[in-house]
Amino acid sequence: MSAALTDADRAGIASRLAGTDELLERAYPGDDGSRQPVHTVYVPADTFTPDLAARWGEAALAAASSAGGLETLAERVGIRDDVIASVASRVAAKLESEPIEDLRLDFEDGYGDRGATEDQDAAAAAERVHEAVTAGTAPPFIGIRFKCFEQSTRERGLRTLDLFLGTLMDLGGLPDGLALTLPKVSTVAQVEAMAEVASLLERAHGLDAGRIRFEVQVETPQLVLGAEGFSPLAQLPLAAPGRITSLHYGTYDYSASLGIAAAYQSMEHPAADLAKQVMQLTVAGTGIRLSDGSTNILPIGDSADEAWALHARLVRRSLERGFFQGWDLHAHQLPTRYLATYAFYREGFEAAAARLYAYLSKTPGAVLDEPATARALAWFVLRGVQCGAIGEDELLVTVGIDVPALTVLAHPRLAA
Repeated sequence: MSAALTDADRAGIASRLAGTDELLERAYPGDDGSRQPVHTVYVPADTFTPDLAARWGEAALAAASSAGGLETLAERVGIRDDVIASVASRVAAKLESEPIEDLRLDFEDGYGDRGATEDQDAAAAAERVHEAVTAGTAPPFIGIRFKCFEQSTRERGLRTLDLFLGTLMDLGGLPDGLALTLPKVSTVAQVEAMAEVASLLERAHGLDAGRIRFEVQVETPQLVLGAEGFSPLAQLPLAAPGRITSLHYGTYDYSASLGIAAAYQSMEHPAADLAKQVMQLTVAGTGIRLSDGSTNILPIGDSADEAWALHARLVRRSLERGFFQGWDLHAHQLPTRYLATYAFYREGFEAAAARLYAYLSKTPGAVLDEPATARALAWFVLRGVQCGAIGEDELLVTVGIDVPALTVLAHPRLAA
């Protein structure tokens, strides 16, 4: 057989596509397979103490007990009967051992404008975070949300960030799970400025380049559709390559900016779905993760049952739409966060495990899964294992592989 294309032809095509190859490598590296928390808890920065996570876990268990126990609560919020027992037992263990996965000490809306007092609170917050990390009582991910880079709050936000990180460095260094949140982003320039600040702080403290990363809160319409008529969101991965860990949707600021009446501001409003779909398109393949927002309907008082049902439904809705993280604002939201999340993974685990086993063993079946589908199945199971919904022992029995092998199956680039 003779080939028509010459070496020169193929070299010409390679040269033509060199820019594409470089773009795909630089902007779309894929997920790194590390753990993503299922939620972020926000508390005013000055209220944090090293035992906060444990206290929230105790309050969550007490609230569930007042509702008749976790199994009863699971039934009330619509968890499928066949998984209630396994879900409830795992959630009970979770609330005792790791009730909060990601905690943000808030110096923004949850804290307000307190003038120079914020200097002392920023340093004190770092000291308490260091104490919690050292004692082993800190959540796996912890950090601050500082004030935004709009003109009126920029200096204050930068100073708080500088003092918080500087105090941590004075005390021995940055914790592995450090998380920083840049709120109310309106332009690409603000993200570029944050990337520059991160670089300056790294050099000042002798840190490796890229050590300081941050989340971007999507809570202004200008970030979803800019003045030029396109979405600035799409520019963010290249504006701060390797710096952005995730995009977080801000339910109430975004809704209010669009003029949506307060009674209709919600994570499931059509306007919210549009913004989040743009976010989803933006981060696909980049390794940047997504977080949904919050509901301010809290499960306390006479309306607790309705609030729990709403929260569980919203958590499930986010998961089904590819948002594997959300915000929690009150300890009583923890039971339904984990009940809904664990049910999502428990309900899908048996079928996913069977399909993965068939794929790996090349066993013929009714479903012929391609590599892309196998990756999605592995990613689903891996997330379930990482959050505690699925046991590593179950993985070995049903799929026949361990967590490192599952991670590579979900993220093939890690094999290299």
